[in-house]
Amino acid sequence: MAEQRRKQAKRKKRKLRKGRVFGVLLLVTVLALGGYFYFQYKAGHNLASNEKKQQIEFKGDPSINNIENILLIGIDTRGEEQSRSDTMMLMSLNQETNDVRIVSFMRDIYGHFPGYDVGYKLNTAYYLGGVSLLQQTLNSMFGVTVNHYAIIDFKNFEQLVDVAAPNGVEVTVPHDMSKNIGVSLKKGTQRLNGKELLGFARFRYDEEGDFGRVERQQQVIEALKDEVLSASSVKNYPKLIGAIEGYVQTDLTTSQQVGLMFNAVKGGGITMDRMTIPLKGTYQYGRYPQAGSVLDINVDANKNYISRFLNGESAETLRKEAEGGVPATPIGQ
Repeated sequence: MAEQRRKQAKRKKRKLRKGRVFGVLLLVTVLALGGYFYFQYKAGHNLASNEKKQQIEFKGDPSINNIENILLIGIDTRGEEQSRSDTMMLMSLNQETNDVRIVSFMRDIYGHFPGYDVGYKLNTAYYLGGVSLLQQTLNSMFGVTVNHYAIIDFKNFEQLVDVAAPNGVEVTVPHDMSKNIGVSLKKGTQRLNGKELLGFARFRYDEEGDFGRVERQQQVIEALKDEVLSASSVKNYPKLIGAIEGYVQTDLTTSQQVGLMFNAVKGGGITMDRMTIPLKGTYQYGRYPQAGSVLDINVDANKNYISRFLNGESAETLRKEAEGGVPATPIGQ
């Protein structure tokens, strides 16, 4: 009887020792992961330690049906305090389905801004009144809501890409590119670093002009999405989150950014569709003394197409429908 009790006591001690070892290993793992996250986050944040951010007044529109509309604004300050928005994209994210719809707005769209008597190019809205005026203009012209915004200067885009994708981002360059982009790109599928990818996105000296440039910007967003959401990139998240906090000006909190990123991974990836406004067949070229050469668009038609796109219709279907209208023809031809 006594022998049996001794054996039971030994078994209990062994279980306790195993439990302690497991607990210690678990604690060490948690501390190691926490330390890795912290130091990588700080490393990313320190990359942008010299960046200055301006005070931005912004009141986001209320979210509807678990969909977040984020206005992405790309600027090229070149040392100037005030600049026009070179890139304007509305990224609509359905957090239940992980479906992302991107609407790019051409910068030469002619429009009227709330509070202004004359019209200007759409990219002038950011110059005159910042994020809020651009938000109000998109709302009044196209009926879109903007829940959040994110602004990035092109000079910082290079750094972010190199953090997010240290081995580069795979894209297909349709033809040689070099004019006014600071790099020389050769035709073909290849992996581009941050500087090269920015050059690819900014090139516009071919027959597609600014429309081709916007198309490539959308391709860059999709390629970055694929790269960042790949399993091999998860280890880069802490440093990327730190770099985003330093390089990107946004009303999204760090916890919201982390939540959006991990929800996308947890959901098994993101499906993406993209549209450029105006659609072919809904605009013509024009000129105004205060604005120069512009895109005179059918606002109501494009507003209708945007609404249908954001509510689930495919961009390809809507493009084909729009092209059945009057084709865009430069004035004077």
